[in-house]
Amino acid sequence: MLKKFILIALVFTATYANAQQKTPRQLFPGLFEAVQSSDIFPDNKTFVDCTPKYEPGQIMKSFNEQKGKTGFNLREFVLFNFTPPASPTHAFQTNIEEGIRKHIDTLWQVLQRKPDAGSKLSSLAALPNPYIVPGGRFREIYYWDSYFTMLGLQQSHQEKVIGNMIDNFAYLIDTYGFIPNGNRAYYLTRSQPPFFAMMVNLLTKSEGNAILTKYQPQLIKEYNYWMLGAATLTKGKATHRAVRMPDGTLLNRYWDESDEPREESYIKDVDAAKTTTKALPVFYHHIRAAAASGWDFSSRWFTDPAKIGTIQTTDLVPVDLNCLMYNMELTIARSYQVKGNKVQYLLYTAKAAARKKAILKYFWDEKNAWFNDYNWTSNQRSAIPTLAAVFPLEFKIATTAQAKKIADGLKANFLKPGGLVTTLNFSGQQWDAPNGWAPLQYMAIDGLENYGHSTLAKDIATRWMNLNIRVFKQTGKLLEKYNVVDTSLTAGGGEYPLQDGFGWTNGVLLKLMNRYNFEEKKGE
Repeated sequence: MLKKFILIALVFTATYANAQQKTPRQLFPGLFEAVQSSDIFPDNKTFVDCTPKYEPGQIMKSFNEQKGKTGFNLREFVLFNFTPPASPTHAFQTNIEEGIRKHIDTLWQVLQRKPDAGSKLSSLAALPNPYIVPGGRFREIYYWDSYFTMLGLQQSHQEKVIGNMIDNFAYLIDTYGFIPNGNRAYYLTRSQPPFFAMMVNLLTKSEGNAILTKYQPQLIKEYNYWMLGAATLTKGKATHRAVRMPDGTLLNRYWDESDEPREESYIKDVDAAKTTTKALPVFYHHIRAAAASGWDFSSRWFTDPAKIGTIQTTDLVPVDLNCLMYNMELTIARSYQVKGNKVQYLLYTAKAAARKKAILKYFWDEKNAWFNDYNWTSNQRSAIPTLAAVFPLEFKIATTAQAKKIADGLKANFLKPGGLVTTLNFSGQQWDAPNGWAPLQYMAIDGLENYGHSTLAKDIATRWMNLNIRVFKQTGKLLEKYNVVDTSLTAGGGEYPLQDGFGWTNGVLLKLMNRYNFEEKKGE
């Protein structure tokens, strides 16, 4: 068993090392820090998405020769040597009178990118097939965003696009050993919430169960990535993304392999590090792990809800991640069932059963009637309730009684005029109150429907759809997130301005409109 684990680890390490692209910080030492610490680009993500016009060695030689000279202008130097990225939607003008469905249908074309030719000078990791980007500053494919985008693509009968995107993710798994946060060199140290199995299951609805066997190799590779190092873990220990719980059960956490500031948010991380008492490598691991969760940032990850310096992401075993892992194990089991491999089917079914038992044991807080994250270092549940609690409903892990309590809690505490708020804390972070996000609205609505709480599910959906459409009629845009508490205000918080586009908002809105036969009212 140990030999098998070592072999898997070596294969993963070799694949990862061989496939690594150099990041902008690695290619342009000194210049990178100078640019990111300046005001040349208001958003740190802009420079790391720029395309160098010349070989990095040539640019660095020029920089080192010129930087100390009188009159050196960093802005002019950067614009001479780099081509800034264009926004995917910058030239798109909406005709509001044509309605929301026409807008979404048109956006599928606006947000679609062609296969990448690939350039050793760009931070972009090439993909072989067309794909949909979220929009705004998000100019590349994003992992968990894409599942919710696919929900809308399916409603638009764009199965070919869905297939292309899943093929791209399979390609990323085969190339890097996992699906990165996005297809950029600076994202190659972390993944995101593992929705690949959900995507594959989505495609089976139109293509049949043969899809499960087609993507079985990649499903297993991704599973091995998340479970790397698990076989040798002792109780109460963690490595990479795996955690061995006190009873010996294996669960997962979010993790990023780097302990340095994120390149795309460099100055934000450097400034945030000034507020912490943690060792900087530890702090940066927590920051990056929160980015891997998709919830960057939220008081969910803090010991003090008001202070990012108290972030503790890698100490937490998240309920939503482990529900996704449970679904991955069941999906792999079904892929073996389709192949007629009973031994492997039973093995992965047993893994899923053990995880389900652990989810109910460690995450369910009977006193507060909520599913909360679990701190594996202190052996205590988190005291911060979040919308991640709906994931056990989406994957039918919760008991009927637990689902009823979650429904009651959502209605009493999380339901606001525009839908569900992400947490109950007004921290100034974007994954907190007063903001609502499309993926979490959908998981809550779908989860409630699984347990027969259809009236509440429809109420949440209606509030969310009305908010989306009202803002669209005012602005001509569908946005990344919304203020669901005061629907007259735009959403705030986060490290960058509000983004429009927006892949997952479009997908969830269209899916919900069709599910509930909802149409926008004309003339309002």
